Amino acid sequence: MSSERKILWTPSRERAEASTMAAFTRWLTAERGLSFADHNAMWRWSIDDLEGFWAAIWDYFDIRAAVPYQRILAKRQMPGAEWCPGAMLNFADSVLRNAEVTPDRTAIVTQSETFGRSEMTWAELRRQTASLAARLKGMGVGEGDRVAAILPNTETALIGFLATISIGAIWSLCAPDMGHVAILDRFRQIEPKVLLAQGRYVHAGKMIDRGEIIAGIVAGLPSLAAIVGVRVGGALPEGHLDWSDLTGDDVAYRAEPVAFDHPLWIVYSSGTTGNPKPIVHGHGGVILEYAVHTLHMDISADDRFCWLTSSGWIMWNSQWSALSRGATVAMFDGAPNHPDMGVVWRFVADEGLTSFGAGAAFFSGCMKAGIVPRDTGDLSALRTLGSTGSPLSADAYGWVYRDVKPDIWLVPVSGGTDLVGAFVLGHPMLPVRAGEMQTRALGNAVRAFDEDGNEVTGAVGELVCTEPLPSMPLFFWGDEDGTRLHDSYFDTYPGIWRHGDWIEITPEGGSVIYGRSDATINRKGLRLGSAEIYQAVEGLDEVLDSLVVDLEFLGRDSFMPLFVVLQPGLVLDEALKARINGAIRSAVSARFIPDEIVAIAEVPRTLSGKKLEVPVKKLLLGGDPGKVVNRDSMANPGSFDIFIAYAAGRTGSKDTAT
Repeated sequence: MSSERKILWTPSRERAEASTMAAFTRWLTAERGLSFADHNAMWRWSIDDLEGFWAAIWDYFDIRAAVPYQRILAKRQMPGAEWCPGAMLNFADSVLRNAEVTPDRTAIVTQSETFGRSEMTWAELRRQTASLAARLKGMGVGEGDRVAAILPNTETALIGFLATISIGAIWSLCAPDMGHVAILDRFRQIEPKVLLAQGRYVHAGKMIDRGEIIAGIVAGLPSLAAIVGVRVGGALPEGHLDWSDLTGDDVAYRAEPVAFDHPLWIVYSSGTTGNPKPIVHGHGGVILEYAVHTLHMDISADDRFCWLTSSGWIMWNSQWSALSRGATVAMFDGAPNHPDMGVVWRFVADEGLTSFGAGAAFFSGCMKAGIVPRDTGDLSALRTLGSTGSPLSADAYGWVYRDVKPDIWLVPVSGGTDLVGAFVLGHPMLPVRAGEMQTRALGNAVRAFDEDGNEVTGAVGELVCTEPLPSMPLFFWGDEDGTRLHDSYFDTYPGIWRHGDWIEITPEGGSVIYGRSDATINRKGLRLGSAEIYQAVEGLDEVLDSLVVDLEFLGRDSFMPLFVVLQPGLVLDEALKARINGAIRSAVSARFIPDEIVAIAEVPRTLSGKKLEVPVKKLLLGGDPGKVVNRDSMANPGSFDIFIAYAAGRTGSKDTAT
């Protein structure tokens, strides 16, 4: 219960009243004649009167559009909601409008192991964007074409994105440390016309050369008309255009107005079967979502903002919410533990950051390493600390207020790639309780459902959203009839979004996320479908079959065991384990190497042949063996016994639920 969780921080009256949320509340009273007894009443209005709420967001944040919308919500249904028909706009304008107001102000700070530290003004960001946009047009890139990128978290990716979308093309990004198979599985689906890539970078003090990997990816993408390379010492491969030659022109900036639901980017969130889901979001939906995000996170033009992220994580995209408000965004491109775990905190101090966020695993790692951030530098400017990616334990909350800063607003959030936003997050006018997120986002009809589809409060249930959001996916690329989209979110509760997380909604309106309720792997905030691991592991001659589960649950370290069925006569020795780990590292990413590899006789399957990942996961999290699975529905009931024995061996460990 929320009332039983200790209050760790309460905003001063001055801070609460100075927040954007307070200003928006006052505006609703003055301009709409609305007043609310408390935030829960305001939240209920926002989900009951969706058109009134989102129209208020549009007006309060002065959304720039070449043509206004005809109405906010033409179709109120899921899937298939129709938002703001008739509106013509461009996401690039929502960001670069700041160059008109504060051209000489710093827009971006980059601290990179590869390139060192640099700054860029709003005027320069707009100039380089316009230059690259003109060059992309010269390469034949037009509205609806895809521009793919393999770039780190530096200003290059930001400029590439803005230039791409300003001409109506569609952006898609992967991190350089991803395996070549994982990247090809993503980009082959969308057939990009241009690829932007950086083949070499420094990480943890070592130069990483991915030139051969990039070459293999290029060879696997016959749709490419041009490859743009970012030079890091030496010459670029033959036929590659040099990035620096494309961003030096002085041309007029102009963003092409596109429809509200014109595709903005393609991001990827894997399911348990098949290729990664290529999720398409629209220009207008993301603009509105990010307005609400900055409202709840209290981000303004006065902020110096950083989220510690890889370019392969959806939090890379979240940087645009801060930029759209005119904040200075600081990017950290490097290893967060090199030369030590204090390097990021020194960056926070040196840059005078006011708002800093990272994955929960980063904060937990610092806590376990004995890092005391307040001793690493001057954190007096830091006002807000965000966390996401996985549940943040109550112990980590305590560490923040003890060892980071006693007077800081801690804002854990939870959402996902699928809706490019947060369902539950912070509120600058409410207290922070240990282990709890403050509120459900305005406009987000988030609820907890039990197994029968009934709403529950004060108990753990499935996280669902019962009303449409403008940032929900437009479609999956290549999913012509919408079947895959429907099956991903709407097959459990018709017309209702099922997100795949366990959540508790408290009577006071706060929430606690307990972990994934489905079989998606979540490693330090990066989510991956088990299918990609199976593809890598079962590609080895020695492995006949496999099953992987991620035992993520609140208050316990994520633990991911991999179970393998070997060829007859083979033994799972250290050499074979190394080969399995190497296959995952090469094809997927080192982030998804399992914590343990266990040999089994057979993988439990349903009568239709589906691997029983969720029942195994529930069992290993402490579920009743007699309830987590119906053996009558199994093709091989006896295969479950080894997992019961494995769970018994783990009883009492920190990874097993009680």
